[in-house]
Amino acid sequence: MKRLKSSWNMVKGYLISAVFFGVVIGVFLNGVLSMSDRMDREGAETLRSAIARASVQCYAIEGRYPPSVQYLEENYGIRIDRERFHVFYEGFASNIMPDITVISNLEE
Repeated sequence: MKRLKSSWNMVKGYLISAVFFGVVIGVFLNGVLSMSDRMDREGAETLRSAIARASVQCYAIEGRYPPSVQYLEENYGIRIDRERFHVFYEGFASNIMPDITVISNLEE
């Protein structure tokens, strides 16, 4: 009888340890995913700001906003990681600031 009780206590201890370990792993993974998501959002905002600054610089130097993001890449040093981000650049006229949207590929 004592032996059965002792075995049950040992199994119960293993189960409690396994559940605790699972909870710790779950909290850790949640934190890592949350941080990764935040970094992607911040990276997209940083890229959007860089494109906007380069567009304003182009306007100040050339008297017009750039016709495309490719123009900024070729002439103003903008680098876009197209595997991580989609960039939407919509210019209405050469004297009106274009609408710039950057979306992380992981948000899809």
